[in-house]
Amino acid sequence: NWLGSKTNQGFYKKIKNEKGEAEILSLDVKTLTYTSQKNSKFAALDAVKNIDSLSERIKTLYNGQDETGAFYKDHFLTLFLYISNRISEISDDIHKIDDAVKAGFGWEQAPFETWDYIGVQQIVNDLEAIKKKPAAWVYEMLAKGFTTFYKLENGRKYYYDIPSKKYLEIESQREMILLSNFSDDTIIWKNKGTTIKDIGDGIINLEFHTKMNTIGSEVLQGMHKAIDIAESGYKGLIISNEGQNFSAGANVAMIFMMAADQEYDELNFAIKSFQDAIMRVRYSSIPVVIAPHNLTLGGGCEMCLHADAVVAHAELYMGLVEFGEGVIPGGGGTKEFALRTADAMHEGDIRINTLRERFLTIGQAKVSTSAHEAFELGYLREGIDEIVMNKDFQLARAKELALKIASEGYIQPIRRKDIKVMGKEGLGIVYIGANTMYSGNFISEHDKLISEKLGTVLCGGDLSEPTEVSEQYLLDLERKAFLELCMKRKTLERLQSIITTGKVLRN
Repeated sequence: NWLGSKTNQGFYKKIKNEKGEAEILSLDVKTLTYTSQKNSKFAALDAVKNIDSLSERIKTLYNGQDETGAFYKDHFLTLFLYISNRISEISDDIHKIDDAVKAGFGWEQAPFETWDYIGVQQIVNDLEAIKKKPAAWVYEMLAKGFTTFYKLENGRKYYYDIPSKKYLEIESQREMILLSNFSDDTIIWKNKGTTIKDIGDGIINLEFHTKMNTIGSEVLQGMHKAIDIAESGYKGLIISNEGQNFSAGANVAMIFMMAADQEYDELNFAIKSFQDAIMRVRYSSIPVVIAPHNLTLGGGCEMCLHADAVVAHAELYMGLVEFGEGVIPGGGGTKEFALRTADAMHEGDIRINTLRERFLTIGQAKVSTSAHEAFELGYLREGIDEIVMNKDFQLARAKELALKIASEGYIQPIRRKDIKVMGKEGLGIVYIGANTMYSGNFISEHDKLISEKLGTVLCGGDLSEPTEVSEQYLLDLERKAFLELCMKRKTLERLQSIITTGKVLRN
């Protein structure tokens, strides 16, 4: 009866302990009894936590000299021995086996790719050391002087073809543009958090590679540098990456440290720098196309809001989630929603309805569950932004769109000074709504305060009547509200909760 979830016990068993709390016990394979789980600590695993590159993490673990290294070495040697002998039983081509493992098992890096990174000859030597040998074709490949299964040339990926004993282009990738296929000689500039690559035809790409692609000083520096380079002689800029997520937003830890240390001048400067970088995306002299996928939150979403066009992957979780952190969007997101609210209003419309809809999107930290829903929530724009179903074709489409915009005679936009905000007319509705929700115990006192700050920016402040204002006016209001909220203890508690537990605190 140890069949797992069907019988409520297997390798693990969930019980209620003496305190009435749920606890998961693990099976002791020596005594076949259930005991409390013991956390195992391995120095090698701790050492690679700070290595962002998956390839480098695997290589480091494989070459480890402790029991962790022995485990990984045993695993990968067994794997490589197996796959070398599946040619041509399963497939004649190595890349098809790799594609099957990625698609069928969700691997980020496939077996032959991993073998390449560790070193083909090293693996052969390690297999021979334990009296094993890979398939004969691996020896034939090495004998011809070919030391890798794959190679990159001019942004194209080639694989070693066993029958012809030479490299052939992967046909299925001919219509794709993959950043991983570009060699280091295409890198124009890089820093710790970003890389700028020339992807051909006068288009460059800015790629993030920070932890969860969060946006900090190094990413902002990369954004400015990419736009400077693009404006100096290129046709356009694409912002995309091949990370698990496009961007989890701004670096919350940095904001928390500045706010906790009451370094408000530095925090004000950091927010201003963020706003300036985002506004350059909108007002550069070249088209900027952004290709988001998966998590695109906070600052990542704000970046997309200011692009000339967005080519989104269908799997998109986009949203302005700052409200749950105790603040409002401070990188131009609130300003942009005020602008889009004004543009969406037509003669005869009930203005309050339009304002309320935009307000609730930010106030409830709504996140799209797909790219299609991102249109419904107002994050993406009908007739401008697009959706791509297959992520492998996303960058190719973004490049095609950037070239199209450039060829049509792109003109640098002029900063808006005609944004009609509602002033007190809208603020009254915001305050009444927030007080009603607070009185009914639906929101906390701090939620009420954040709502009022958000409404102040969306409505353009305490203006006596609907008034046309500039983008910079709204950005200054937005930054002021953000800073004032960072001075509140309850905001610091929320920020700390996000950093330490990853959960939203409702205080």
